[in-house]
Amino acid sequence: MIRVVFLGPPGAGKGTQAQRIAEKYNVPHISTGDILRAAVKEGTELGKLAKSYMDKGELVPDDVIIGIIRERLSQSDVKERGFILDGFPRTLAQAEALDKMLGELSMPLDRVIYLNVGDEEIVKRLLSRGRVDDTEEIIRNRLKVYREQTAPLIDYYSEKCLLAEVYGVGDIDEITKKIEDLLGLEG
Repeated sequence: MIRVVFLGPPGAGKGTQAQRIAEKYNVPHISTGDILRAAVKEGTELGKLAKSYMDKGELVPDDVIIGIIRERLSQSDVKERGFILDGFPRTLAQAEALDKMLGELSMPLDRVIYLNVGDEEIVKRLLSRGRVDDTEEIIRNRLKVYREQTAPLIDYYSEKCLLAEVYGVGDIDEITKKIEDLLGLEG
């Protein structure tokens, strides 16, 4: 059973690393990005609402995201095997809501993995992905939003002695190995 949050700027490799750990240890990978993109693609009410924020490079409001996460964390696979949260929480309010939710579900966090990657590396990575919504201006705005809203979580989780920092540049396998070591997992 693993209960982990992955933190870091957009493009730091959270999704890649979360997916690798999830597959290797058979733990549900809960990516708010994937859930939101699916809702947008399906054209649900939530999806349309989320898209209006995402198109501007802004964060989707807390109540929308928290509702999605609460629903997902209540499912049986999560209760049995834990979870890897990727892209949530992004704000202090979300972190506090998550703590409350996990308390109600009796599923305390084991660890918060912070993938630290510098801005210039992020811009380079995201531009190379070639997504329509990844212009340099939008990427830099996303990084600004990240610094204002998400960076405070580093202190929040550090004070709770849950934070483990990993330098997110270099060989993907080596980064995964560092994360496994921090989580006390047998590679």
